[in-house]
Amino acid sequence: MSTTAFTLCFAVWTIFSIVGLTIKKELGLTEFQYGLLISTPILTGSLTRLILGVWTERFGGRIVFASQMILTGLATWALTWANTYPQFLLAALGVGLAGGSFIIGVAYVSKWFPAGRQGTALGIFGMGNVGAAVTKFLAPFVLVAWGWEAVAQIWALGIALMGVIFFLIARDDPAFAERRAKGLAAPSLAQQFAPLKNLQVWRFALYYFFVFGGFVALALWLPHYLTDVYGADVRLAGMAAAAFSLAASVFRAYGGMLSDRFGARTVMYWTFGFSAVLLFMLSYPPTDYVVHGKDGLISFSTRMGMLPFVLTLFVLGFFMSLGKAAVFKHIPVYYPNHVGAVGGLVGMIGGLGGFVLPIVFGALLDLTGIYTSCFALLFGIVVVSAAWMHLSVRAMERRSHGKALDQLPTFPELAEVHDPARTAMPRVLEDWSPEEPQFWAEKGRRIARRNLWISIPALLLGFSVWMVWSMVVARLPAIGFNFTTEQLFWLAALPGLSGATLRIFYSFMVPIFGGRLWTTLSTASLLLPALGIGYAVQNPETPYVIFLVLALFCGLGGGNFASSMANIAYFFPKAEKGNALALNAGLGNLGVSAMQFLVPVVITAGVFGAMGGAPQQLSEGGQLWMQNAGFIWVPFILMATAAAWLGMNDIADARASFREQAVIFTRKHNWLMCVLYTGTFGSFIGYSAGFPLLTKLAFPEVNALQYVFLGPLVGALSRAGTGWISDRFGGGRVTFWTFLGMILVTFGVISALQAGSFMAFFAGFMALFFLTGVGNASTFQMIPAIMGREIPRLMPDLDPVSRRKQSERESAAIIAFTSAIAAYGAFFIPKAYGSSIAMTGSPVGALWAFLAFYALCLGITWAFYTRPGGLLHDIEHSRAAAVAAQAA
Repeated sequence: MSTTAFTLCFAVWTIFSIVGLTIKKELGLTEFQYGLLISTPILTGSLTRLILGVWTERFGGRIVFASQMILTGLATWALTWANTYPQFLLAALGVGLAGGSFIIGVAYVSKWFPAGRQGTALGIFGMGNVGAAVTKFLAPFVLVAWGWEAVAQIWALGIALMGVIFFLIARDDPAFAERRAKGLAAPSLAQQFAPLKNLQVWRFALYYFFVFGGFVALALWLPHYLTDVYGADVRLAGMAAAAFSLAASVFRAYGGMLSDRFGARTVMYWTFGFSAVLLFMLSYPPTDYVVHGKDGLISFSTRMGMLPFVLTLFVLGFFMSLGKAAVFKHIPVYYPNHVGAVGGLVGMIGGLGGFVLPIVFGALLDLTGIYTSCFALLFGIVVVSAAWMHLSVRAMERRSHGKALDQLPTFPELAEVHDPARTAMPRVLEDWSPEEPQFWAEKGRRIARRNLWISIPALLLGFSVWMVWSMVVARLPAIGFNFTTEQLFWLAALPGLSGATLRIFYSFMVPIFGGRLWTTLSTASLLLPALGIGYAVQNPETPYVIFLVLALFCGLGGGNFASSMANIAYFFPKAEKGNALALNAGLGNLGVSAMQFLVPVVITAGVFGAMGGAPQQLSEGGQLWMQNAGFIWVPFILMATAAAWLGMNDIADARASFREQAVIFTRKHNWLMCVLYTGTFGSFIGYSAGFPLLTKLAFPEVNALQYVFLGPLVGALSRAGTGWISDRFGGGRVTFWTFLGMILVTFGVISALQAGSFMAFFAGFMALFFLTGVGNASTFQMIPAIMGREIPRLMPDLDPVSRRKQSERESAAIIAFTSAIAAYGAFFIPKAYGSSIAMTGSPVGALWAFLAFYALCLGITWAFYTRPGGLLHDIEHSRAAAVAAQAA
């Protein structure tokens, strides 16, 4: 009964793959609009899976399944009343209720079978995916005979009738019936959602994003692909797409049997391995080759015909069906009492793949003009999923047999010369005591410095990618993009907004995931904006919304700072922490200057040749390779990612849950340091983001791009070179004099703008950048000193070792969190310039607001930290006295 019901639900869920073609033609939709239309039902079906899974465990599958089908039938009938594109989108949301049926069935069916048979049972149930093939095969004939409205009406009647039959004939599952008979309360939402905090659940969700989300996306996209690429009519395209849907559905039962027999993990290896090969074949576009041979030119072409294409898709569907069964074999085994919640989340993420991917397919097609780009995207998802699975498996093996594995040579041939004592490089440092002089001298300093010098280039790349948008935005009008000044300022400001927001989450990631893994993942994520920029700027027709998304993706680079600083803070003793953090942040900040120096150079030459694409013609004559602004970082990102994975370490003592770190939100000094660091780093990053555009608007006669890199360079070097001053004389005192200097210099910049003097304006900003760098180092030096004084007062019951660990944990979390809040300066400063210019015609109003904020920071520094009786007064004056005594 469940399999039949799920088949009808899936047939309705994918109805737009056929009727959408006619609606697209009637309304004259673009590729993006069509992709959104066919994906909207997938959105509803995905988002409802989580709550429907929970409801199934609470109220029973029989009543929930029946109600869902009847409501879906009503929504599908309402589709025939739509006339405009928004109405179709609204109706499509209702049709999407059909997609929620899957998790209802999983939670319902799994309760009837023992663990050893659940893979087979759920595989048979999952065969209901064949409903997509039913729609592909039958709907085109109904559409040609009676119109698309008849398809919607017949499908609506079928699913509503099935809902009534299911309610009348099906029975409650044994677990629900037993609970109701005994009068037991249903599990609470907190109990049902508890497993969702496990990273393993989200890894399963990524697998399902490909095997199910990719299947749904291709089921929706293939009729359109086949009609456009191979010129097939709608009936032939529907039957060819049905072959893929059939393979991706009926073999799911076989996948369940294989998972029961050989294990779900083995089946997933098969799925990812063969899918990667098949998708590589499908993603290779038709290409013409000319080879310069001995006897002249040799020309040949590569192109996949329609029959090989359909056969390759059939095989791909076969392995995707095995993968779908394997993923859901994991869930009742690992989480037998939480199938609804865990399966709901996994199913929701998988379903969201079916929603997101067709939209991305359309956007990629509009952006690249290459039809096979959709398969290239899926290939990338498969590679990432397979790598994550394999690394997780290896991590589990190491946790179970770590010592034995360390004794093994890298290759069997090296067994006779293998010396475990020399070649072992532990990834997790179980004993880390940097405050002990002997440990630090013999072992600690070497390991800490290695991690620092790997962290610095990774952070430098993060800043480069974060701020590269400011350079790209300044050149967009010259290469044919007709955006308004307000739109340009929004594009310049959005990376700051997303980067700052991501820093809040990144602040807590290192203790949860470990510094090595998180640095690797966060560095690799920079490939998204780097490659996206490279493709987007090559086409002046690229929609503004794509640029908005890419601007937000650039914020991934900004988020890296919070996790990087928190990670490095754990490695060094207090006496060297200020300098280490200054080096990490200061040399990392150099990424802004390196980007502003390098990008103007590389965009003037075809660095990547034909692989990088054609140049853009400038409106005033000449040409630019603007795509190089993104592509130039790709090889460096790959190298930094590899270095982080191979060379960095995790510290066992640094591991902590979010709850343990969240204590900083109750600390007064956390919020005070957020204000101070916003005044220093917020100014640095905000001025870096807005300086190119501000200079170009305020002094249009000056070629600003030749000089703007100097500001971030000065700020980064001053931060890296002045950390030792705070270590010797105290961060609070240095911070006080820094804010006083910033007030005076900001007044000088205002005067220079009003006088129209570029030299005074430029000199003033160089001084501001220098002072922000000094203040960046000094404020971070203050935080460990503050918490070293506060933890003994706040937690007097802790022993000295626990007190040290708690102080280090809170210091690292505060350092990361303050960097997150301060990073909003990258959004607010450029936005303040834009708003001030829009309201008054001049940026001077924004600068007066900045000056007032520096005065507030000066007052906070004196009142809480540096005045006699302030928290740091005695520490810093005794340190200064010790330095003077050493000098004498």
